[in-house]
Amino acid sequence: MSQADDTPDEEPEPSVEPMGVDYDALSDLLGDAVVGRESHLNADGFVVRADRVEESLSALKEEAGFDHLSAVTSQEYEDRFESIYHLKKYNDPTEEVSVVVPTSRDDPVSQSASSVFKTAEWHEREAYDLVGVQYDDHPDLRRILLPETWQGHPLGRDYNQNKPQIVTFEENKNPLEGKFRDEESDTMFLNIGPHHPATHGVLHLETVLDGEQVVDVEPDIGYLHRCEEQMAQNGNYRYQIMPYPDRWDYASAGLLNEWAYARTAEDLNDIEVPEYAQVIRTMGAELCRIASHMLALGTFCLDIYGEFTAIFMYAMRDRENVQNLLEDLTGQRMMFNYFRLGGVVWDIPEPRETFFENVREFLDDLPNRLEEYHDLITDNELFQLRCIDTGVLDADTAKDFGVTGPVARASGVDYDLRRDDPYGYYEHLDWDVVTESGGDNYSRLLVRMREVEQSARIIEQCVDLLEDWPEDDREVQSNVPRTLNPEEDRETYRAVEGAKGELGVYIRSDGTGQPARFKIRSPCFSNLQALPAMSNGEYIPDLIATLGSLDIILGEVDR
Repeated sequence: MSQADDTPDEEPEPSVEPMGVDYDALSDLLGDAVVGRESHLNADGFVVRADRVEESLSALKEEAGFDHLSAVTSQEYEDRFESIYHLKKYNDPTEEVSVVVPTSRDDPVSQSASSVFKTAEWHEREAYDLVGVQYDDHPDLRRILLPETWQGHPLGRDYNQNKPQIVTFEENKNPLEGKFRDEESDTMFLNIGPHHPATHGVLHLETVLDGEQVVDVEPDIGYLHRCEEQMAQNGNYRYQIMPYPDRWDYASAGLLNEWAYARTAEDLNDIEVPEYAQVIRTMGAELCRIASHMLALGTFCLDIYGEFTAIFMYAMRDRENVQNLLEDLTGQRMMFNYFRLGGVVWDIPEPRETFFENVREFLDDLPNRLEEYHDLITDNELFQLRCIDTGVLDADTAKDFGVTGPVARASGVDYDLRRDDPYGYYEHLDWDVVTESGGDNYSRLLVRMREVEQSARIIEQCVDLLEDWPEDDREVQSNVPRTLNPEEDRETYRAVEGAKGELGVYIRSDGTGQPARFKIRSPCFSNLQALPAMSNGEYIPDLIATLGSLDIILGEVDR
């Protein structure tokens, strides 16, 4: 800045960067596509015209940096249908914005977001399947969780639950018609699953091969769909919903699932959690993370080696040790139901010294166990040949599919909600986020093994705190009313770092003791959608290894 010659130089005032999202600037960016503005608890929401969705989301992604489409929530009101696109930034998930797209009840059609975010394809298919919203220009708008012959949309207001479902049998079609059939190729259609141990649950992979190489694979899900969202909408906030999250990712990750619901419901009802209870929650969640990663490690090696080797049995042994600790803490081995809104159900089991001693004994032995795994697995030449440079997923593709958790961090995406959107007691503890740059099957295994070490660091610090906590200040639950009735149309989306990635819950209140809408954002759902991008052009054994490296649980994919 130029100054007059006789004016002495002055030190410029330090600039102050604005905190959070400038929603007014976003409103100017979106322009006349916006017809209204809402205030959600987690972020402002812009009501956008149904024919301007692609343009609006593209502007928010390319110009404002909202490159993470966490979830798409669809719901039906008395006078309209509505889709909500929950947007975040991978480099700062505390910066959020919602794009709300209303449509009429008579013609529930809006523009698809699939051209902007690849992950929107599956999310919009689910919205169509369960609620009935239709999306123009969607590349493959058909049912995803229910059979194609299903009549009606189960989460719609007018859905008749007593209506019989008539299943018709289509004539056998040639799956190689169209783009997969030509004179120069030797194509074959191969069904993998839905009942096959390599699919890690009831998953059907419709695979097209050219010789021995995969030219297309389509995950066919929905075999384990239980309408968990509708069951949650039929329960009250205080007592009846909490047992359900244990059944989403049912393989050891129960407390992480419970925390996803607890964080959202506590935000919705303005419930504070005592510091002591936050430490217990953090300790229990990391025990679940270790148990989940041990299961992932053992089953992945089973996929690679093809038999019940020592590696699988060792991993199950260590997982059992964690399960024993979780059983002591919660009273259950898998379906814990230990969290409560406002805290946890009870304190550390007595005698406390014995419990802490058992935890420390497990932690002390863990480094030797991990070293043994590295000797057996990561240094194994056969394992390296099967995993290095197979199932490669680059960072940009991972973000486009909304991939999170160890799968994203193995592709160099430095994203972990425990650090980036702190909750519980994580921000007060010393630990590191683990990333790898390879983006292949080998990197995904390394991330999980290194995350076990970080979880152990967190647990050890929690135990130190809990041991020295003053007895008179051990408050495990805040004073929560027996009946919770949040204000009508209060809504929020909150997420935690589950064992598989970002596990989120959206809740909208209608003023009663039950949610009007309960939406689950499953990390496995988005991670599995990326499987074709990781597998096309590779061989069938590589496809099996890549699927195993995703560590999916179909109970969470289908919900």
